[in-house]
Amino acid sequence: MAKAGDFYVGSQLFCGVAEHAGAPLPPVGLGVGPTKIRGAGFVAGPLLVGSPFTFTKGPNVNEANLMVARCGNPEALPPPPSIFKVSSFGFPPTPIDVVIGDLTGPVGIAAHALVVNMIVDTTMNIVSPLTNHIGVLKKIGLDSVIGAEIKKSVRAIFAKEVKIGAFCSAGARTQNGVLVNNGLVANPISNTPVVVGRATGNKPFDIPHALKKGKRIRHICAEGPEPGIYIRGRLTGSNVIELPEYWEGLVDPETITVSLTQIGSSQDLMVDKIEWGKKVYIKSGNASAIDCFYDVWVARYIDSNDKDKKLHVVYDGESVEDYPGDNSDFNFIGGYQ
Repeated sequence: MAKAGDFYVGSQLFCGVAEHAGAPLPPVGLGVGPTKIRGAGFVAGPLLVGSPFTFTKGPNVNEANLMVARCGNPEALPPPPSIFKVSSFGFPPTPIDVVIGDLTGPVGIAAHALVVNMIVDTTMNIVSPLTNHIGVLKKIGLDSVIGAEIKKSVRAIFAKEVKIGAFCSAGARTQNGVLVNNGLVANPISNTPVVVGRATGNKPFDIPHALKKGKRIRHICAEGPEPGIYIRGRLTGSNVIELPEYWEGLVDPETITVSLTQIGSSQDLMVDKIEWGKKVYIKSGNASAIDCFYDVWVARYIDSNDKDKKLHVVYDGESVEDYPGDNSDFNFIGGYQ
């Protein structure tokens, strides 16, 4: 291999030529004659820049027409920190400073990187019919979505989530934790009425039938002169109905009532005794094995700190403000009138 010192090329540099029918062809686009561009160059390739040991898959195996590796020249101290860099310093940047493929000649791009950092001062546009992302995706800042968004699998959000604008949800939604809503909640197309503290009229809820398309179900809320709560179930092989532990201090044990429905042959069931607020004992008058359904109802205290406070079912007045008791004991949805 011949060696030489420095070369100075004042016009154009050609390394290899293209041929057609045995005749050399000058590279197109570098200019000829008075249109010649000084400082232009042509390399037929392949061209290797950087360490000669990076692309070593074997003799005469070319990985690319342009191969760029990290600088391994021991005279380049300190070594350049970057392998390849494009800059528009001194010139105004344009959207096509760097072009890889275009509409007339698209190319495939493969990248295997340890870290990818991108700083975009204005806008980054990605036009793609399908974008696949595998792995953890972290976003800092505003995330704006225009158009349909389909999500399959579980979405977990840790930290604060702020949404401005319309939110449409089709399907079941589960909320575990406290939900605070500082604003108007409007439901213009639901068949579920909003109760505004009124006790007049029937209070229904209306939902689609779970199994029969085109049919609906409407129920009416139960009403009564007490804040009643209940438990129910089936009693088999035992004569004791265990009452919930949280009932103690919450309910008036003297208001407990028990309904029994025997299963099978006559058992002559009856309530033997009630251990107030803890257990209900059942017995069979003919000593049969007990097998029955049960309902246990009890009235909850209006105020657990004042167990003698009673509900005034009917009272004199023109509005709820005339209630003879303390209205703060009651939770009126949306206020009261």
